[in-house]
Amino acid sequence: MLSSSNASFAPPDFFLTGFPGLEKSHIWISIPICSMYFVSIAGNCTILFMIWTDQTLHEPMYYFLCMLALSDLGLSSATLPTMLSVLWFNHRWIHFDACLAQMYFIHTFSIIESGILLAMAFDRLVAIRNPLRYTSILTNDAIIKIGLGAFLRAAFLVFPCSFLLKTMRYGRRNVLSYPFCLHQDILKVVLSDRRLSSIYGLMVVLTSMTVDSVLLMASYVMILKTVLSIASKVEGLRTLNTCISHICAVVTFYTPMIGLSMIHRYGKNAPPVVHILMANVYLLVPPLMNPIVYSVKTKQIRTRIVKRFWKGKGSSEAS
Repeated sequence: MLSSSNASFAPPDFFLTGFPGLEKSHIWISIPICSMYFVSIAGNCTILFMIWTDQTLHEPMYYFLCMLALSDLGLSSATLPTMLSVLWFNHRWIHFDACLAQMYFIHTFSIIESGILLAMAFDRLVAIRNPLRYTSILTNDAIIKIGLGAFLRAAFLVFPCSFLLKTMRYGRRNVLSYPFCLHQDILKVVLSDRRLSSIYGLMVVLTSMTVDSVLLMASYVMILKTVLSIASKVEGLRTLNTCISHICAVVTFYTPMIGLSMIHRYGKNAPPVVHILMANVYLLVPPLMNPIVYSVKTKQIRTRIVKRFWKGKGSSEAS
């Protein structure tokens, strides 16, 4: 009766949680977090700039890398405003519609990234198993269709989640567990029947990230079989080395996601800081690590970044 009397069909507000018990240290906590955002945005913009301006990098592998960088930038941009408002200004209230919009973009860009990682696995599979047909299979039209398909799949899958949450009943004030809005977290404060939204959310995960992860593993099984069939071990290792950057990106993306899911399901007694830390790792680490990994492990990008840096440094010293 108490919850019913406090419930309202009017749009509610949500209270975002920072780091419980560490409120006085939010400014200090914001320093490493803001540094991660800065490196992430700068790194992904550098990747995009290098590929855009260098004609020799206009190949399928690098087009997919551009898509990955764009999804990372979108994910960072979706979480940055509320993260900074909580840590810098202690502004924790967010309106219902703004919270739904943020949730929509966070989950959409996450699913886009999962789809792009799968597309990059397909790129490596074709390059290793059918190198002579690589350019005929992954044409510009095919790449555009794959990228558009990844975007539309994510956009249409996540939209019903927002619509279902819009129809539910909430209290006037609702405390969320993180400094940003996630679907499973909003569901916790719903007062009406949440089963339909919960089931649909599970279906979204199963039909997107779960399917993608299974296909990723199948792709690498086929890649490994091809590599093992190469007579020369040196040549096989060199071929497999072209996948290292992508493998690192996959591990960086899926490991925090699995960890966050496990914490939600089995870590109900864990301290709130553990939940918040895992959520931040899930949303901050992949956009941070992807440009670093590809810049370090991909020779073509690494050499062009170094050349451009030394060229700029040399010209400034000459002046």
